[in-house]
Amino acid sequence: MILLRFGELTLKGKNRNVFENRVMSHISETLAPYPRIKFTKAFGRCYLELNGEPYEDVAEKLKTVFGLVSFSPVRKAPLDLQAIREAALSEMRRLPQPPRTFKVSARRADKTFPYSSMELNHLIGGYLLKHTPGLKVDVHQPEVELHAEVRQEGAFVYCETIPGLGGYPRGSNGKAMLMLSGGIDSPVAGWLAMRKGLLLEAVHFHSFPYTSERAQQKVIDLTRKLAIYGGSIKLHMVPFTDIQVKLNEHKMKHLLITLMRRAMFAITEKLALKHDAGGIVTGESLGQVASQTLASLHVIGREVRLPVLRPLIAMDKSEIIKIAEKIDTYATSILPYEDCCTLFVPKSPSTKPNLRITETIERRLLWLPDMLNLAVERTETLTIGGNETDFRKNEQLF
Repeated sequence: MILLRFGELTLKGKNRNVFENRVMSHISETLAPYPRIKFTKAFGRCYLELNGEPYEDVAEKLKTVFGLVSFSPVRKAPLDLQAIREAALSEMRRLPQPPRTFKVSARRADKTFPYSSMELNHLIGGYLLKHTPGLKVDVHQPEVELHAEVRQEGAFVYCETIPGLGGYPRGSNGKAMLMLSGGIDSPVAGWLAMRKGLLLEAVHFHSFPYTSERAQQKVIDLTRKLAIYGGSIKLHMVPFTDIQVKLNEHKMKHLLITLMRRAMFAITEKLALKHDAGGIVTGESLGQVASQTLASLHVIGREVRLPVLRPLIAMDKSEIIKIAEKIDTYATSILPYEDCCTLFVPKSPSTKPNLRITETIERRLLWLPDMLNLAVERTETLTIGGNETDFRKNEQLF
């Protein structure tokens, strides 16, 4: 069996069951390839009975579930002292290397059991010492700590605790649109947003034929990486070529990036309202490029009314790269395929745009509102799962 532990969600009082059920639903979907697994829920505990399914494969899957703070492979024993001792010995012998020192941490949740927690420590520990040559007790810094929990439904013995992702379960804090480029930052921002319980739909702006189909495939691959953690994700591919070319014709070249980003935000908000999303997530990090100075963030962000969430805002690039490597998006992100943000970049983009001047310029672009709406209408939607065979186009199997 595997014992599951939940993190921040256990602090949610009356909502605890709702949060636990969300995590369990996500786990059930993630472990669908293992049909023999049975779910068991007791107060404060959830267990998976493997029934012959491979523990190593299941453990790797559990490491991708948000809301799961840790888990342990456990042995269940009847409420009998000798049975608990034998389970403890079997668990110690299962370890890859025999430990030199150990301690027992017993917990008697079922007060009808005849031995107290302290007595169980001695009774189990003594049995292990008797049957394991060279083993010694170290209550301060043991190589292995063996846990024994005695509950009404049985006794559970385990030595290992494997950390999970923690955070909040999928969708527990609403839905948002992720502005997903082909770079390093935005996938990391999306992963961090999902960890806080946001259900994401991704928005990518492409400028075909200036950007290649390989660049679009790169974004699909990044979305698939994120889908491993959050379940299938809708990816909205927005044609941005016409808007970008028209903006580039304007004489205020130093404001091109600002105007382009505001147009992207406007389209993303329209898609968010269309798909019932309550916010926008970006990969912006303060001061990293011209469009991410405080002044630029202010002017660009004022284009929309929805809250703009920036998980990376105070992170250094090295910190972002470390997370990208951890979630396996870095190698894909650095592939040398251009995205629309690298096109028509002026020599000296403004780092301190003025909101009043920017809005005045936009009001003079009489063609802009219609082109924004047209881009939304022409947006292509893909539904992408966490493996190469799980791919849908415009909600139809592709």
